[in-house]
Amino acid sequence: MGAPAIERLRSSVVSKLTDVPKRILIGRALRSDRLGETLLPKRIALPVFASDPLSSVAYAPGEVLLVLSIAGVTAYHFSPWIAVAVVVLMFTVVASYRQNVHAYPSGGGDYEVATTNLGPKAGLTVASALLVDYVLTVAVSISSGIENLGSAIPFVVEHKVACAIGVIVLLTLMNLRGVRESGSLFAIPTYIFVAGVFTMIAWGAFRGLVLDDTMRAPTADYAIKPEHQGLAGFALVFLLLRAFSSGCAALTGVEAISNGVPAFRKPKSKNAATTLAAMGLLAVTMFCGIIALAAATDVRMAENPARDLVHNGVPLGPDYVQHPVIAQVAEAVFGADSILFIVLAAATALVLFLAANTAYNGFPLLGSILAQDRYLPRQLHTRGDRLAFSNGIVLLAGAAALLVGIYGADSTRLIQLYIVGVFVSFTLSQTGMVRHWNRHLATEKDQAKRRHMIRSRAINAFGAFFTGLVLVVVLVTKFTHGAWVALLGMVIFYATMTAIRKHYDRVAAEIAAPEGPSDDLVRPSRVHSVVLISKIHRPALRALAYAKLMRSDTLEALSVNVDPAETKALREEWERRGIDVPLKILDSPYREITRPIIEYVKSLRKESPRDAVSVIIPEYVVGHWYEHLLHNQSALRLKGRLLFTPGIMVTSVPYQLQSSEAAKRRARRQQDWNAPGSVRRGPAQVRSKESTERKS
Repeated sequence: MGAPAIERLRSSVVSKLTDVPKRILIGRALRSDRLGETLLPKRIALPVFASDPLSSVAYAPGEVLLVLSIAGVTAYHFSPWIAVAVVVLMFTVVASYRQNVHAYPSGGGDYEVATTNLGPKAGLTVASALLVDYVLTVAVSISSGIENLGSAIPFVVEHKVACAIGVIVLLTLMNLRGVRESGSLFAIPTYIFVAGVFTMIAWGAFRGLVLDDTMRAPTADYAIKPEHQGLAGFALVFLLLRAFSSGCAALTGVEAISNGVPAFRKPKSKNAATTLAAMGLLAVTMFCGIIALAAATDVRMAENPARDLVHNGVPLGPDYVQHPVIAQVAEAVFGADSILFIVLAAATALVLFLAANTAYNGFPLLGSILAQDRYLPRQLHTRGDRLAFSNGIVLLAGAAALLVGIYGADSTRLIQLYIVGVFVSFTLSQTGMVRHWNRHLATEKDQAKRRHMIRSRAINAFGAFFTGLVLVVVLVTKFTHGAWVALLGMVIFYATMTAIRKHYDRVAAEIAAPEGPSDDLVRPSRVHSVVLISKIHRPALRALAYAKLMRSDTLEALSVNVDPAETKALREEWERRGIDVPLKILDSPYREITRPIIEYVKSLRKESPRDAVSVIIPEYVVGHWYEHLLHNQSALRLKGRLLFTPGIMVTSVPYQLQSSEAAKRRARRQQDWNAPGSVRRGPAQVRSKESTERKS
């Protein structure tokens, strides 16, 4: 085997070693024209966009009981009424958002509704609230899932932060593979969870109502030591409102469907509205069923179980692990050793992990829309190899992992930050929809359409009033318990996006092509070309030849005297070769290279402000990433400084080393392979056609 064949084999092996892991993790790149294949049918869209509200029934009932436990077991009899209030709110929000998806099917969701009808500031407020809430959705869902899993596997509880971050990484990789693939993976556990909860509710109702069995939760014999005994009046009302606001966690994620309408198959709006209705019906049924079974089986929960849960007059102590409500109810209904209990426990933990997928679909899509409107970096609008918004997915994962680390993966602490943002978006979105219907009613003459609009406006008006009332309750009851952190996050997002938009607007105004005469269109009086020389070698000679081809008004070579011996050798070699370009040497007593060149170039500009100065830099081009560490660092620093010097043109003259030629041959052999980013560069057939034409 000859040397060229060995080199080809080596290049092929290296390429495969670097590409195979990425392709295993996220799959092969998809062409842009395959975007339609990633659209979702309703059966897949339900677990993709509604996994958050469906899974929240695993912890929302427990949060209600935790708050009520402050007043002792006697306050538990309020839990059914709180459940009724949550159900009314859920149906109101679902009915309101069904109007949204029909009126605004483009995928902007709450952000588009608020921006169009209430103005950019309201839209940006909604966007800030949703971005914060999506990050919290990931943190809360995964932390809660870790706690559920930890009831069966002690190792998970002992290392819950590391385990939670590991789950975030896994979900990130799954979503980087694309919406459809991740949705197919998530559908099975979500449907198993829903079926398991409904089976538990049905079997529990049958045992209690028909068989008259006594079902007892594992905590049924415990007493609760109330923090405040005998609450009444305003204090009791405040406690009930706080319990209601905690139960409203069941509504998080409802808005994700209105943001994800473009991901549905046609007819998009109809399918999205149907999915919304199905999600609402399933969520409220499961929520009410678990609350009812918790009351029937005498579940006991406490915010500080080690101190406040008492058995035979003795606190349980720090070794006691408090299991979630759904786990206690399942144990009471099915039995601790039954297969149904084990399946439901596993499905609950898994679906809580997958509930974060609602945010993994909502955050990148909203980020893409905001980037298109120049409120976030443009990179968030770019689709990755698998046609997912990869940069948004990675940003969400990083923010959620940071939050999990800060709060120790404690869902009880994290949930206090929760739902503030979502009710801000609910309220502003529904207010915007009222303005939307008012605007259309002012011009619509058809009586049938007017009746439909009036009915829709009434639904949205009631939704705006109800969600606004809940927002006030949430802020009042949760502000000191952590809601202020969510508000601070919203302010930071709002300020950052405003600053980004101002930057993009300023740049756009500055670089806009003028209609009349401009200094940029005026030809410089003269052009002075300066070629930077360190040694006489092939790259330097090529740069000199290129500079001569430019036919500038003046041309000189420039070198910096860092080492006198090397400078002397350069002068002698220059004269020996008889190079017909003047060589100028700049002294540098402190051995700097960049500063003397910058000062010299500035002096040329100062002498002749109307002239242009072209700085020509010879550079090596290498083929391996590690070789970049050994070359071109001084050239990069110099170019970075020259970019900020007005009137200076910087030209790089590349000289390809052998390793770069090998890389080019390797890329040519793999031209039919979709390289990273090739989807964004254009269809592969075009490149293949060009290659065929060159060969012929």
